[in-house]
Amino acid sequence: MDRLRSEGCIFAEEETQLLISEADSIEDLMSMVEIRASGLPLEYVLGFTNFCGLRIEVEQGVFVPRQRTEFLVQQAQTLTFISDIVVDLCCGSGAVGAAIAADLKEIELHAVDIDPVAVKCAFRNITNREGHVYEGDLYHALPASLRGRVNIIVANVPYVPTNAIKLLPQEARLYEPTVALDGGKDGLDLQRKVAEEAPEWLVSGGYLLVETSEMQADQTYEIFANAGLTTKIARDEELDSTVVIGRNDVKE
Repeated sequence: MDRLRSEGCIFAEEETQLLISEADSIEDLMSMVEIRASGLPLEYVLGFTNFCGLRIEVEQGVFVPRQRTEFLVQQAQTLTFISDIVVDLCCGSGAVGAAIAADLKEIELHAVDIDPVAVKCAFRNITNREGHVYEGDLYHALPASLRGRVNIIVANVPYVPTNAIKLLPQEARLYEPTVALDGGKDGLDLQRKVAEEAPEWLVSGGYLLVETSEMQADQTYEIFANAGLTTKIARDEELDSTVVIGRNDVKE
């Protein structure tokens, strides 16, 4: 604990207890403490993070799911029903899809990410929930048979403006993949792509849900509306989380 505290770990006591619980031996514990003290994020040292009450495996090079993203899951859960087809775009570790599937066990889950390291990690987190994982660029990685049949699309796409990457906390800047953070000049490039194609994949009455920042919410709203989606903004102040929700009201 003293070693972590000396390196500026704010929650040194809590982190030490977690490391103790995961270590196989004293030698293993000391090695983990030194790796953590060097600056590697705790989640990578442990090999997992807690998300929506689930143990989600993560490894170095994979985006670590944030607590605020639990609000995205909550919003999706209220709109999802048994037997629905759910797609998790830019899935990273697969945490969002896994959490939805844990709540509603009888859904058909598909997850996509462009990063092979993330795909490997997502495979471990969602295939035990009978989910399917694909490597590729957004919708292009999905089976064509899903077109027009998806009930829920959740997308925690990168939304940090390129010039703001340097302002992120060091653990994110140095250890998380840029592709999972960089949303382009205004942070909204991936949101535009996701929203534009969403109506082609959603059933009539299906939903697209995207996490965004409070500052970008109005712009995200416009992106959804321009794609023909009936749109609203949901906000959780406690989690500092903003989700934009679009309904595909195009008649079949």
